[in-house]
Amino acid sequence: MATVTTAPPRTPSAPSVLVLGAALATVGLWASAFVGIRAAGQDFSAGALSLARLLIGSVALGAFVAIRREPLPPRADLPRLILCGVLWFGIYNVALNEAERHVDAGTAAMLVNVGPVLIAVLAGVLLKEGFPRMLLIGCAVAFAGAVLIGIATSDGGLAASAGAALCLVAAITYAGGVVAQKPLLGRSSPLAITWLACVIGAICCVPFTPQLVQESADAGGEAIGWTIYLGLFPTAIAFTLWAYALTHTTAGRMGATTYLVPPLATLMGWAYFGETPPGLALAGRALCLTGAALARRGR
Repeated sequence: MATVTTAPPRTPSAPSVLVLGAALATVGLWASAFVGIRAAGQDFSAGALSLARLLIGSVALGAFVAIRREPLPPRADLPRLILCGVLWFGIYNVALNEAERHVDAGTAAMLVNVGPVLIAVLAGVLLKEGFPRMLLIGCAVAFAGAVLIGIATSDGGLAASAGAALCLVAAITYAGGVVAQKPLLGRSSPLAITWLACVIGAICCVPFTPQLVQESADAGGEAIGWTIYLGLFPTAIAFTLWAYALTHTTAGRMGATTYLVPPLATLMGWAYFGETPPGLALAGRALCLTGAALARRGR
């Protein structure tokens, strides 16, 4: 009599609940970062705050890398790793920090979260994923929302408009960083990639060392506390959790989870600073979220 055998059930690379939990934790920590940046930015300039945050994150992540004896990525991945570190950890942080000196936390979060739409566009060009019709419609709607937010914040003069423009710079560098990071995670651990990218970002910000030294001497305890928080939680922990979740899903799906950041940042900004954005900015946010959702359906 023949023996019938059945193949064992396929085990997913990681439990979906862990991936979802990592993504949601990242969203919450990144939303809090928009509030923390505005709070710490009262005593620290954009470049000095970026350098301090990245140094703290690099030290914390480096300690875990040493304890776990994480292997380094292959040398062939160095160019892409440098690109990720320069764009997402270096330029992104400085641009966002300066932007939040001119616009509220919720508006900054919304403009930066045009990034997921840009990720879809870059994936279409660089990864040959094409440009579905719904993707193009979503990009147009989200861009219209960004324009509305820029108009709403222009009531504050050129400074507010410059803040909106810097948020879009942050969105572009964020998208480029994600696209550069995704292939790296197939060959190296999320912890190692995050640590090295953070170190590269810190190196980019070394020219701001004199400002950091000078401003640290005059900074208040609240600003210093927020800076330490930014380095440990939204940087070291959140970026590692993001990389872990991105390892087990697509960039498009991960980008979609960040649509929760703007409303959370708005709520946190209202609770901490009493920030109430203009009605036109709220309409722009709705358009950005709608466009991003449409673009996600196009993937």
